Amino acid sequence: MNLPSGTLLAQSALSGLFIGGLYGLIGLGLGLSWGLLHVINLAHFGLAFLAAYVCYQLASVGGMDPLATLAIVVPLCFALGVAMHALLMRFRVSPLNSLLATFGITAIIEAGIQSVWTADFRKLESSYAAQKFRIGELFLPLPELLTLAIAVALAFGIWAAMRYTDLGKAMRALAEDAPVASAFGVNARMHALLLAGVCGALAGVAGVCLALTYTLTPAQIYAWVGVVFAAVMLGGLGSPLGPLAAGIVIGVSEALTMAVASPSWAPIVSFTILIALLLVRPGKT
Repeated sequence: MNLPSGTLLAQSALSGLFIGGLYGLIGLGLGLSWGLLHVINLAHFGLAFLAAYVCYQLASVGGMDPLATLAIVVPLCFALGVAMHALLMRFRVSPLNSLLATFGITAIIEAGIQSVWTADFRKLESSYAAQKFRIGELFLPLPELLTLAIAVALAFGIWAAMRYTDLGKAMRALAEDAPVASAFGVNARMHALLLAGVCGALAGVAGVCLALTYTLTPAQIYAWVGVVFAAVMLGGLGSPLGPLAAGIVIGVSEALTMAVASPSWAPIVSFTILIALLLVRPGKT
């Protein structure tokens, strides 16, 4: 087996860093929902793709700047996140049943996307796509750089909010022991709906980043589930920074595996890392 050149390995690692940032960005809202709300929200992926298609429509047909579509996409996804969680709370859905219920919501979202945009591939053509920076022999595409920067900024911003603000402390208290937190005056319902809306908004941001970088098709919703789940579990449930770090580790590992061995080996990487962690530290996740 011939080893690839150092330049190819470096470019592959850089590409893995960028895709890992997107893994972490998608996993950010999922991990918060799972860890703090105890809802395994598969509809998070459906919301992200719905946001990607709305961004595509507004930018391609409406002529908006893709980043400017965040002003519409984020409030829309916030409202949908609140509505979905209110529905789950209304019927007192358990964590396990939330997995099944939100899978059904994802299927509904996928069907809705297909009915509006069909199952054909869609690619957002924007001024960002052709812009690249060069450092030596390495290329840094602007859409991927923006995605990584947004992922890092949101992860650290939410980490700071959860750690240093009264709202963040209240949400962590509710996740730890809801009855005791409620006894001290924390409005459990309001905080849960607010956090669900924030998770939905994060899905909207991830969807815009998806539209900037990738070709869209409704069936791709499920292709992201496994690797993002692995990133969330590796990073820790309810942790804002964990999924980003784990996503980068997985992304770089996958990219180097594709460069050294074969692309067909890449999907094995995330679950191999997850299984290894579970064997070494069973209580990590």
